[in-house]
Amino acid sequence: MRTASAARLLAVLSALWERGRNEADLAELDLLHLRWLHYDFELWGREDQLPPEAAQGGGAWTTWLMLGGRGAGKTRAGAEWVRRLATARLDGATPPPRIALVGETLADARSVMVEGVSGLLAVHPPELQPLYEPSKRQVRWPNGTVAHLFSAEDPDSLRGPQFSAAWCDELAKWRKPDEAWAMLQFGLRLGTAPRQVVTTTPRPIKLIKELVADPLVAVTRVTTAANAINLAPSFLESVVGRYRGTRLGRQELDAEILEDRPDALWPRALVEACRVAQAPELRRIVVAVDPPATSGPHADACGIVAAGLGCDGRAYVLEDATVMGARPLDWARRVILAYRRHEADRIVVEVNQGGDLVETVIRQIDATVPVRAVRGSRGKWLRAEPVAALYEQGRVAHVGAFPGLEDEMCDFGPDGLSGGRSPDRVDALVWALTELLLRERPRPRVRWV
Repeated sequence: MRTASAARLLAVLSALWERGRNEADLAELDLLHLRWLHYDFELWGREDQLPPEAAQGGGAWTTWLMLGGRGAGKTRAGAEWVRRLATARLDGATPPPRIALVGETLADARSVMVEGVSGLLAVHPPELQPLYEPSKRQVRWPNGTVAHLFSAEDPDSLRGPQFSAAWCDELAKWRKPDEAWAMLQFGLRLGTAPRQVVTTTPRPIKLIKELVADPLVAVTRVTTAANAINLAPSFLESVVGRYRGTRLGRQELDAEILEDRPDALWPRALVEACRVAQAPELRRIVVAVDPPATSGPHADACGIVAAGLGCDGRAYVLEDATVMGARPLDWARRVILAYRRHEADRIVVEVNQGGDLVETVIRQIDATVPVRAVRGSRGKWLRAEPVAALYEQGRVAHVGAFPGLEDEMCDFGPDGLSGGRSPDRVDALVWALTELLLRERPRPRVRWV
């Protein structure tokens, strides 16, 4: 599609060139050409806003699921898909399409999908705009195509009508997603190959997860940053900057589906509640290391976490500097860099796997750094439980967001694994916070007189 549009534009520019004109002569293009170029979405739209060629299983898709962040261009993509379908040339044997427009509410369907700045009326040239009839809750095109508006709050309104296509907006926000979706599927029975497009910011609801796993569904993920050129700089600086990396930001801006593990030691809500913008004056800073048992590109990660103890008695996680697949000298250099960057007073290293060799590798880079070797005598879960309790007590804060570390924390279960693998970042975190808040200090000797 994009190739054909580019070819048409090239033909126009070539005609100007043959007449000996330059870029300034684009101003002489007649209104018809300018309008045609302006409304040719196959030319200007991003690749991730255009319908995919195939579903996840490789065959033709019946559902296109577009998971996008706020302001990522989802509505424009949905409206352009409907426009292309509704304005396609029809042969005498093919009846005009009948399309369902399903919004969270009727007000949303009207204000966003039809009348919005990226809605159906806005994506058509003025002289080719379809007729919107609010009293009939429908949009009608000159060729006979009709789109009907529905509210997902009223699944029964979809009982009876039949369609050849549908556009569903913000499915993850529907109050009755399963009921409304089921009624819509029963109505998609016109034509030879009914199709539907879903544009939504993701949430970990059952229906969204089922669609993502369906091989007949084509899934497109679009971040807010992909559409930065069309967004206000103040929005990018304040909103995107503030929420980048947080759970809310990863869902609403990066279109990620984030779930809570029921038996996880750290619920996501607990981690989100401990986030702060900056740390106070720190009395101590340590860099904790959970070294990998092997080396090379397929080795486990080397967990590296920096944390400090504030004058308020609270611990502050400062950085997750974990490195993947590094050789011993490489991760040791990264540890030393973190130590110097944070002006730490100690490096805490787990030596269960490598024994004295781990400390030796670090001292090969810098023999002057103070290193405390620690050895885990209990399982990972038992070691982590007291640290999780510190979070519940409000004694730990994260200075900013650490997506990799926080994902491990929120998927760390009783089996001592996270995502089916060793939780190297969590191990380093546990050692750092244990050193700062839980390590027993030697009691001062009392001299009796």
